[in-house]
Amino acid sequence: MRCRRCHGPIRSRDPHSLQKVWAWLIAGMIAFIPANLYPMLITKTLVDSSESTIIGGAIELVQHHNYGIAAIVFVASIVIPVGKFIAIIYLALSVQRKKIMNMHQRHKLFDIVEFIGRWSMIDVFVVAILSALVQLNAVATINPGIAALSFALSVIFTMLSALAFDPRLIWDADRTAA
Repeated sequence: MRCRRCHGPIRSRDPHSLQKVWAWLIAGMIAFIPANLYPMLITKTLVDSSESTIIGGAIELVQHHNYGIAAIVFVASIVIPVGKFIAIIYLALSVQRKKIMNMHQRHKLFDIVEFIGRWSMIDVFVVAILSALVQLNAVATINPGIAALSFALSVIFTMLSALAFDPRLIWDADRTAA
């Protein structure tokens, strides 16, 4: 079936959309835990070996007076993912409970979640680039830790959660609440 106005394909609503949202979101939240507990980077030099978690790396940057970079790492790795979890939970609950905020605010929140999703993998890319560039074999190496994989999985799962959310459910919830 095609739309009479734009001739695009008409897609019916997925009756299991919210179940998929919750499943992917919970998987993303579970993967976020080891992403913050285990090392993100493993650095080895001739004389030393160190492992850095996300928060540990931000704290180390503050100790070296790199406040701007520390803030970017903290916001990109902690604040934005947690904010995304909260926003998706809020959207799913607002659709299930029919109305928490008005329809336009929910659509704006959904747009923000989708926009943030594009930039969520920046931490993983930084670790991959550092690992590729700093391979001085006998002198120093930087390798990704298990947290890099966990963080990537968390980001992918929350992106899938946002993609599973059908924004038309916001309209449906607004109609049934009125």
